[in-house]
Amino acid sequence: MGLGKWIGFLAFTISLYILWELRQVLLLVFAAVVFATALSSLAKSLQRFGLKRGGAVLVSIVTLIVLMVLFVGLIVPPFISQFQQLIELVPRGFDRAQTWFDQMQQMIPGSSQYLPGVDDLVRQVQPLVTRLLGNFVALFSNALTALLNVLLVLILTIMLLINPQPYRQGFIALFPSFYRRRADQILSLCEVSLVNWIIGILINMVVIGLVSGIALLILGVPLVLANALLAGLLEAIPNVGPVLSVIPPIAVALLDAPWKALAVLIVYVLIQQLEQYLLVPFVMSKQVSILPAVTLISQVVCAIAFGFLGLFLAIPLVIVGQIWVREALVRDILDRWRKDEYEAQIIEHAQVELEKLPEAPQEVIDAPDKSDVS
Repeated sequence: MGLGKWIGFLAFTISLYILWELRQVLLLVFAAVVFATALSSLAKSLQRFGLKRGGAVLVSIVTLIVLMVLFVGLIVPPFISQFQQLIELVPRGFDRAQTWFDQMQQMIPGSSQYLPGVDDLVRQVQPLVTRLLGNFVALFSNALTALLNVLLVLILTIMLLINPQPYRQGFIALFPSFYRRRADQILSLCEVSLVNWIIGILINMVVIGLVSGIALLILGVPLVLANALLAGLLEAIPNVGPVLSVIPPIAVALLDAPWKALAVLIVYVLIQQLEQYLLVPFVMSKQVSILPAVTLISQVVCAIAFGFLGLFLAIPLVIVGQIWVREALVRDILDRWRKDEYEAQIIEHAQVELEKLPEAPQEVIDAPDKSDVS
């Protein structure tokens, strides 16, 4: 391999390393592209009703901001209230534990030397509490980082939505001149597929949120609105989201009545079965079909490589990747690899190899065939 090829290989390796180091930023940019694609579709729908591009974009941005403010306003206060309730329940729990230990000591003679007192438990739990406080500091730091990431995605989304053409043309310019029109077509296919996926996910989120809210309201579980919104939001993460959505209502139900926790678990399992066999086939029929195993594997790989953001964006990444592989690799390269051209290449290669073989001696060629002698 010549010097030029070694330099190219080294440059390619360095580029991959730089992209890997910037993977979180690239994921945030991809998230902004997904949101901008959805809002651009909304703006195009508004333009059909007579609105100009500027007004449609403004309505889309205001809609996004209002939805975010409403979501934060509806989710955060209930959880703060719930956290305050937990703080009030902690001293009651210690009082009950003290009463239980006193009763055990009275019922079991000599149990005082085997059963530790509450003071001993407090001393043993104190290092754990200190560690948890440290984790709360780390959690606050992570929450601040997440807030900054959300603001960055919001700003990028607005910038991409206002004037998307220069960014699109800049991306297309990275391809060779003969393939740029085809790359633009593939980008259009990705846009349509992402919009269909977003519409399907929104329908799933709304239906699951409403059904979960009605079920929790019938069971009398506190914080119905917050838990229903969480169930709807986590529906955007297949396989993992429904499992995570059942944890908060079960925890809240345990504080109210233990039997409600089991009832919540049963109801959520039934809701997921309803979604799996009725809602998903109806909604996902217009979307890009992705095999269940591919979905699960992509979520695991993206979660390990990129964290929670990768888990959230696993399906859009698979959708875009699947379209590029199908269009650019399969249809534009593999499907055009014709069989006759392949056979001609094989024959030409065989002829070249035969020419390399040494010629046989003349006496061997002129010798009679013994099989003809009678």
